[in-house]
Amino acid sequence: MIYLDYQATTPLAPEAFEAMVPWLRDDFANPHSAHAGGRRAKAAVEVARAQVAALLPPGGRIVFTSGATEALNWAIKGTCGGIVTLASEHAAVLDTVEAVRCGGREALVLPVNRDGRVEPDHVAASGNGLVAAMLVNNEIGTIQPIASLAARAKAAGAVMLCDAVQGFGRVPLPHGCDLIAISAHKIHGPKGVGALWIRDGIVLTPLLHGGGQEEGGRSGTLSPALCAGFGVAARLAQDRYAQDAAHVDRLFDIALDRFAAGGWTLNGSAEHRYKGNLNVRRDGLDVARLMSQLRDIAFSAGSACASGSGRSSHLLRAIGLTETQARTSIRIGFGRYTKEADLIDATDRIIAAADAQSVAA
Repeated sequence: MIYLDYQATTPLAPEAFEAMVPWLRDDFANPHSAHAGGRRAKAAVEVARAQVAALLPPGGRIVFTSGATEALNWAIKGTCGGIVTLASEHAAVLDTVEAVRCGGREALVLPVNRDGRVEPDHVAASGNGLVAAMLVNNEIGTIQPIASLAARAKAAGAVMLCDAVQGFGRVPLPHGCDLIAISAHKIHGPKGVGALWIRDGIVLTPLLHGGGQEEGGRSGTLSPALCAGFGVAARLAQDRYAQDAAHVDRLFDIALDRFAAGGWTLNGSAEHRYKGNLNVRRDGLDVARLMSQLRDIAFSAGSACASGSGRSSHLLRAIGLTETQARTSIRIGFGRYTKEADLIDATDRIIAAADAQSVAA
């Protein structure tokens, strides 16, 4: 199979896998236990914490979670006051905001333009408790002006939450955020572990109650294996940053040129984007049929989190696409382990299958 669904998840780095094995097979102690085995496990967790923190701003702490969904839920539910967010956000933010709105908190969902970007000045008039925005959009790759949003949030007396899941380790993290949610499996780490970076001085109401194992109020036994895998994945992302970025930029140019020549249209910003994400559409395309015909190519019709819902992408509708246009769009994602020859083969086959649909119609 040619794997082109990097926004859904990334292949596990071999180095991350090897780092996890001892903590699954031999050193299985609870990292919160006081005996020697527990202390060794705790040390492994702290090494991983430092490796992840190296990609994040100074002046804050890393709290491990079960993933970005938990981190985002905690950041939103753990704060108070009104909320400002964007219509282009991930469901983990939008659905959580709706849940707390039903509980009595005020919420404002700002529109985005055709590129999927928001106008930062829209935040300035909102003296709210929390501003939540995604750094890199998971469906179209658009990069939001997070630093500008954070400055306006601060001026309004609000806390700035950045969903950096798709950008962590891939693009520079902006300054000025108070809370940053990240996930291991988007940077070639294991599934089931993420983190919330919390700026010093920010206090959140706990989301999970219990033993309070993590500083900052997160309860639950940590997995040293998952944390170790996350840490090594973060270290690799830091070490390979320039190499990975250059590889992704080249792959993007190759794929976009082919799609553009075939009459496809790019969704999202051509300028402000992470280039490992390519979302394109073609009039009259039957996406379900296309995916059925090309089952040995892993690509997407949108967010994996919404697959099977029967709904078109809320994000594509938020940037002004019609229902028909949203349903004729596909997303391909690539990165470190994508071979150029495989991408060319897959892209050409996708285009040829779409051409065949047009002829048959």
